[in-house]
This record gives sequence, structure tokens and C-alpha cells, in this order.
Amino acid sequence: MTPADPEREGTRPSTRRRPGGRTARIRMQVLDAVLAELGEHGYDGLTTDTVAARAGVHRATVYRRWGDVGGLLADVLDAASDDDWQPPDTGTLEGDLAALNQEIQAALTAQPPVVAALIAASFRSEKAAHAQQRLWEDRYARCEAIVSRAVRRGELPPRTDARRLLIAATAPLYHQLVLLRATPDPQLPGHAARAAALAAAAGAFAEPSSADEA
Repeated sequence: MTPADPEREGTRPSTRRRPGGRTARIRMQVLDAVLAELGEHGYDGLTTDTVAARAGVHRATVYRRWGDVGGLLADVLDAASDDDWQPPDTGTLEGDLAALNQEIQAALTAQPPVVAALIAASFRSEKAAHAQQRLWEDRYARCEAIVSRAVRRGELPPRTDARRLLIAATAPLYHQLVLLRATPDPQLPGHAARAAALAAAAGAFAEPSSADEA
């Protein structure tokens, strides 16, 4: 699944009701300012005062609505779940996973490095960590469609565990780009997708049936 991509805000219905009018405009200004400050200065350079100044709003507005940096980061991450993003549909499991990995690699290597900075910030702020977890759950839930389609096409065993397969397919991107900070490899998205697809087709991520357990 694609990581937090805060520049995508769409029209998918959400269970969280968002205000409109002036309140919505102020929220957009503030969240845009958070992203800009985070991309330029990182977590340590992010403050409510600098965000307020950049957004052109009074700092009391920021304190009243978001409280602190953690609240700002959490709202940025929650906003990323309010988009209309859907996983790729190329017609094959390997194609879908490769396209998904291309999106992930593009997001993790974009400049300024906002997505990577948000991931790093989630280790520094409890509020951001909880919001990051909500975002991951949202993305995994949407990407289950990739596995469901592959099962219907006969590419995968019926009881394939979508979460385990998705983690196996995407983890190499995060390992190389976030943990190792390696130079982006244009072949990695496709190679990781192929390896995961082959393993999945062989039943590596299939849950045992009740008959097998007996």
C-alpha cells in the first residue's frame, strides 16, 4: 500500500465529519504549513508557532484546535486517509504489486522528503504514532482488493492471507529506502513484486483450511 501521501485529498466518503467553509480553509492552510515545515526542517524544527506563521493564522488558533505538534502531525496523517486513492488494477497480481511498489518508491524518494519525515515523526510523537497506525490499517484494507482479484482470477490459493502477502511485497522498499537509506533501485519495485507473487502462488501465504488443521 502506498504510504501517507498528504498531497492527495479527494472525495471518498469518510466516517469522520470534516468542517467546511472558513474552518476547512484554515485547516488546509495549517496542514499545508505542517508539511512544508516538516519537509524543510524535520520533526525537530517543527513548532506550532512556525506553522501558524507559515499558515498565516494566529498561533492561538493552532493551539486551540491542534494543541501541539503531535496533534498537528496526527491531523495530517488522518487527512491522508480521507482521499479517494485505490490500489492499482493492471490485470495481474505481479503487475498490481509492481505498480503499488512504484508508487511507494516515488513517495519515499520525493523531495522534500515529507513521507519519510512523517514516518520518522511517528516514532517521536505518540499522537502521530496512533494516526500512522490508523493510516496503515486504512491502506492495508484498501489493498486487500489486489489479493481478492488475484484469487478470483485463479492466480492465488483461495485462503491467501492478504496482509502477509502485502507486507512481503512492499517491505523491501521500506527496508532499502527508510532503514538503509540506499540509493533508489529502479528494478526493486518489480523484483520485490515478482518474488512475493511467486511465493504467494506457491501457497506461502495461504491459511490452512479446517481440514488441513484436523
